[in-house]
Amino acid sequence: MATETAGVDLVSVVTLLGAAVVAVPVFKRIGLGSVLGYLAAGLAIGPFGLALFADPMAILHVAELGVVMFLFIIGLEMEPSRLWAMRRDIFGLGLLQVALCIALLGLVGLALGYPYAGSLIAGAGFTLTSTAIVMQMLQERGDISAPKGQRMVSILLLEDLAIVPLLALVAFLAPGGADVTLADRLVGIGIGLGAILALVVAGLYLLNPLFRLLAAARAREVMTAAALLVVLGSALWMELGGLSLAMGAFLAGVLLSESSFRHQLEADVEPFRGILLGLFFLAVGMALDLSVIAANWQLIAVSVAALMVLKAAIIYGVARLTRASHPEALERTVLMAQGGEFAFVLYSAALTFGLLNAEENAILNAIVIVSMVLTPVMVILHDRFKPVAQVSTEGVEAPEGLSGQVLIVGFGRFGQIACQPLLARRCQITIIDDDAEMIRAAETFGFKVWFGDGTRLDILKAAGADTARAVLIATDKKETTTRIAKLVKHEFPNAVVLARAWDRAHALELIREGVDHQMREVFHSALALGGEALEVLGVDPDEIGAVQEGIIRRDAERLALQMTGDIYSGKSLIIGNAEHTVRA
Repeated sequence: MATETAGVDLVSVVTLLGAAVVAVPVFKRIGLGSVLGYLAAGLAIGPFGLALFADPMAILHVAELGVVMFLFIIGLEMEPSRLWAMRRDIFGLGLLQVALCIALLGLVGLALGYPYAGSLIAGAGFTLTSTAIVMQMLQERGDISAPKGQRMVSILLLEDLAIVPLLALVAFLAPGGADVTLADRLVGIGIGLGAILALVVAGLYLLNPLFRLLAAARAREVMTAAALLVVLGSALWMELGGLSLAMGAFLAGVLLSESSFRHQLEADVEPFRGILLGLFFLAVGMALDLSVIAANWQLIAVSVAALMVLKAAIIYGVARLTRASHPEALERTVLMAQGGEFAFVLYSAALTFGLLNAEENAILNAIVIVSMVLTPVMVILHDRFKPVAQVSTEGVEAPEGLSGQVLIVGFGRFGQIACQPLLARRCQITIIDDDAEMIRAAETFGFKVWFGDGTRLDILKAAGADTARAVLIATDKKETTTRIAKLVKHEFPNAVVLARAWDRAHALELIREGVDHQMREVFHSALALGGEALEVLGVDPDEIGAVQEGIIRRDAERLALQMTGDIYSGKSLIIGNAEHTVRA
């Protein structure tokens, strides 16, 4: 009764959260990704599943705030100088792709017998890629900051800007729309530019002083409220100016990207962004009208296939035309071949202006949603069946008939330092690595590194492991290090094996494989930094050295005990802080 009195539908809230909590981990566990999990959960609880919700579009409008907050966080990571550096991709690559898609996707509608205006709007709507899906997948793949990810972000930004002229196009194509004067259109453009300028001025001169004032008040909840106010206020301001909500949030993020409060803002907004973005995908799944699909399944199937294939061809062609590699072009195609959330806005406007009827609007929305649902599946298939990238070995040499006192396997950040004492003493060393790009880079710094896989016996022999007095293994992956160590100890018993250990457990594993010397990669550097901290506190350097030697001795004793016991053996040799906690 209390719930009814308060007017809060806790059953709906719990249902939404429960569906996400159950579906997403399951889908991620079986390798289908979180986006497909949200979509499936939405379909299951929506009007055409268990019918726990009757109006998914109402939830979708609220959930679009997740996309808004996502764009704000992306903006926080893009300083103005970085955004300026992307201008060619935004207004070159993005504009080229959008223009070609709008021009050619409308042909699908004409081929299916739709009138000119409806076909153009249908194609233009499908041009607008789903920012939410692409950004989420780029984040999951860790590619947002990579050059290929930045190019996709640039295209998405241009598509967000394109919603403004497309909405104007809808008004122009509407009955009586041609009567709108040039002055009216110029006023609309002026209002949009004025909104951008006002937001920039506010960001430069008001936001930082505001957050400094709030930080001085030391009220964490007010800072969180201010962060949400900035995101939603900027989005609302841009919408009032005729632009998109997401564009307003993105600009606000860019304006605060160089602020000292940037990380605090990101931490405050992130939980809301994650929940609302998940809610957005749930709502998209709910909005998939199975009755419309069942009644028009042939038309929808043909339209989805035609639009996605044509858009994919345009994206791939533009990517290759702008000198992207085949793997990058293919990945961009798979990620961006769907329609997006802004299509709903465009189709709704077309319905209002009489360019589409209710049935056409429902069919177009279904086409877009089906394409969004198919995208995670296409990405999974792409990742599973894509050919293994061929490493170019141009300019690098494989070892053959080499010899030296020490063979170093792996020339990453660890191997590059480990070789310095040997080279300082004029020792004869041979270095091999399986990263061709790193080898070429090392050459520019005066190193000769041979290309070869240290897990192969023939490569080790060609590099001189059979005559080397020592083999130093400095590879990045602990499994690779252990495998090479085992191979060297078995095949070249006269060589002393020294290996880089990832952590304590890996060190114990290497010792059991018979490695003569192992070194945990952070042990001595961490010990040295602790010594620096003691020096800051005024401890005598000789005493610092004695303390460090004592720790090294205790660590060695503990490692010996662990060899015959388990990971907890020798626990008493660790200097803990539970009994030395300083209390105020």
